[in-house]
Amino acid sequence: MTQRALNSSGGQTPGRPRPVPIDAGSELDPVHPMRLPASAVSTSGLTAAEVSERIARGEVNDVPVRSSRSIGEIVRANVFTRFNLIIGVLWLIMLFVAPFQDSLFGYVIIANTGIGIVQEWRAKKTLDGLAVIGEAKPTVRRDGVASEISTSEIVLGDLVELGPGDKVVVDGAVAEADSLEIDESLLTGEADPVLKLPGDPVMSGSFVVAGGGAFSATKVGREAYAARLAEEASRFTLVQSELRSGISTILKYVTWMMVPTAIGLIISQLVVKNTDLKDSIARTVGGIVPMIPEGLVLLTSVAFAIGVVRLGRKQCLVQELPAIEGLARVDVVCLDKTGTLTEGGMDVTEVRPLGGADDPYVRQVLANLGASDPRPNASLQAIIDAYPSPNGEAWRCTEALPFSSARKYSGAAFDEGSGKASSWLLGAPDVLLPDHDPSLGEIEQLNEQGLRVLLLARAQGELEGPQSAAGAEPTALVVLEQRLRPDAGDTLRYFADQRVATKVISGDNAISVGAVAGKLGLPGAEHTMDARRLPADPDDMASAMEEHTVFGRVTPQQKREMVAALQSRGHTVAMTGDGVNDVLALKDADIGVSMGSGSEATRAVAQIVLLNNSFATLPSVVAEGRRVIGNITRVATLFLTKTVYSVLLAILVVCFQVEYPFLPRHLTLLSTLTIGVPAFFLALAPNKERARPHFVRRVMRYSVPSGVIAGVATFVTYLIARHYYTGPGSLDAETSAATLTLFLVSMWVLAIIARPYTWWRIVLVAAMGGAFLIVLIVPWLQQFFALKLVGSVMPWAAVAIAVAAATALEFTWRLVSRRFPV
Repeated sequence: MTQRALNSSGGQTPGRPRPVPIDAGSELDPVHPMRLPASAVSTSGLTAAEVSERIARGEVNDVPVRSSRSIGEIVRANVFTRFNLIIGVLWLIMLFVAPFQDSLFGYVIIANTGIGIVQEWRAKKTLDGLAVIGEAKPTVRRDGVASEISTSEIVLGDLVELGPGDKVVVDGAVAEADSLEIDESLLTGEADPVLKLPGDPVMSGSFVVAGGGAFSATKVGREAYAARLAEEASRFTLVQSELRSGISTILKYVTWMMVPTAIGLIISQLVVKNTDLKDSIARTVGGIVPMIPEGLVLLTSVAFAIGVVRLGRKQCLVQELPAIEGLARVDVVCLDKTGTLTEGGMDVTEVRPLGGADDPYVRQVLANLGASDPRPNASLQAIIDAYPSPNGEAWRCTEALPFSSARKYSGAAFDEGSGKASSWLLGAPDVLLPDHDPSLGEIEQLNEQGLRVLLLARAQGELEGPQSAAGAEPTALVVLEQRLRPDAGDTLRYFADQRVATKVISGDNAISVGAVAGKLGLPGAEHTMDARRLPADPDDMASAMEEHTVFGRVTPQQKREMVAALQSRGHTVAMTGDGVNDVLALKDADIGVSMGSGSEATRAVAQIVLLNNSFATLPSVVAEGRRVIGNITRVATLFLTKTVYSVLLAILVVCFQVEYPFLPRHLTLLSTLTIGVPAFFLALAPNKERARPHFVRRVMRYSVPSGVIAGVATFVTYLIARHYYTGPGSLDAETSAATLTLFLVSMWVLAIIARPYTWWRIVLVAAMGGAFLIVLIVPWLQQFFALKLVGSVMPWAAVAIAVAAATALEFTWRLVSRRFPV
């Protein structure tokens, strides 16, 4: 902060009420925060000795930055689940009453849970590493020297500098202010920025929208007002995810079905049937275990975790894991031009004096305007690069008006020496000029070429206040050329190919933005609209949003309203941006995407941060989300088909008062070959299928009829075998025949789900069939799994029944697809 800024900002704004002071020892809150006398803070900040003393006392901002669950939380979440508890109890029972091979399902669960823990731990390492890379470094002044430090290194009393887009990382009180405006909407819900003066409080979680300054840290660590909120917001979360909520719904219904069915099965096997106790217990457990789709939850977690690792390698920080699912469901992407379609830098291509203005004088004004702002935006930086600060004695800046996206201009007042003073504004021509000014025609021609035009105007009154631009005298046009991102065109074409509508929303002139979008090949770029002419009615605004593609002169509040208007029409909206003016819209959008080089405020509210600042990374996120959604939908059908036929078989066993046909080892073998191994490969395979809604309906409409057909076919084989086989060992022969039918029907379900076929899918299905054939052929495997086909009549009857069931499956799937489209 310059000495000029310090001198110009210490006064009291007339008529502005001061906050009510409270006792210094009371808790800081957003309604009645404490004040700090401006004179109590040194402008040079703390000394090294004072910092060391505060560190020794523990007065450090030690709130941990947690981007993911801890190791302990990961282990607990994967181990202590409802279904693991049920299976664990059943496993312990089987260890005591049955051979080792009947307790294999317990070891499979241990292996699956271990895989889940390892995969999420890998995702945690990736996420934590990227979070450190993307972490903001606040500028702290110590011993009169400003330097960037980690947020966790701030100590009580540190003097933290602020500029546009900076996030307030700890609670404090303003020590210096230069037209400092703070947005506290993320904490209080109030959208209007608050002008801060020396002594005013600032809260962690708020951010700077205009001006600059510095504040002294009064609350650090867990004492800060927003510390708990910030920690919760930055840790591993599972927000609005149709996949997660759908699976939870399915598991809830499965539990309701499973409990009474399992009770009936237990009574049937242990009380009604007068069979060996240990064998009855084994067959009862064999009926209960396959009802539990425990692998579905695990596989979903693994798919999300691996998705995070894959995106992490592309420098994409996913702050909320289901965001990759959410972006795959998006049908409208709202882009901010600057920083998204264009690179951050600009170049001055021309300066056109107006009204006979002297060209050297105009350049001198621009050079001093650049020198007056300690934190220039991209436009002013281009002017600074073209017209560096004068080598001789510069004009003295007496007043400064930092750029604000709400008013679209900045300004400064100068003492030029020799008793001459002047005030200048630099900003949007269509804001600073009246509607019918003749210069607007010339400006529009430049905008149509995709050039950005700023107006330099001499102000006639005070810079502060809503009427500061009134009567401004046009002096020169500053023509800027924006640098297009080389990969933006390909990304726009990708979204067009995927039938995702793209809306460019910018604070710049609509025609200029449209020209830039047109150069990049955006469909509909010619359909531009000035946001100042947008209807206020939300429904009319939604219609305008659907009809037009490019919007210019959009205010931060309008961006928020435009997102809401699109959402009101049922659209799933993603918003990208890097500037502080994008924060409110990013927060309200279904998915917020921020650039890594963007302001700390945008990175704080976005679900996805592109650390490499490449808009071209977004297709990878969409593709990863589609892979997760499409593949989990596929494998969920496998898991729930097993649940349905297991419940149905248990009901039929109870109704017909017969022994349960399977031991746990049989269903462990079937589950491994027809579900477990194939599901793992299918869940991680490439999948470009467009994400579709109604996950539960889409899964259940196939798994229910598939499970019913598999269950009925298996039970029919079992009943026929019971009449065919007699004498000792007949139950084992009956079980083997039923197992053969169930395996073949389950394999056909797998073959349907594996479509469309690729070489590796064909190999996968064939390998599972070959593995089962090996079990039937190798003697010791026959004995291990208690599977031995007796004779030739019954095995071929089992095959014939399976063929009939497979035909019914094909017919049913086609009928369901036609009659009940989702």
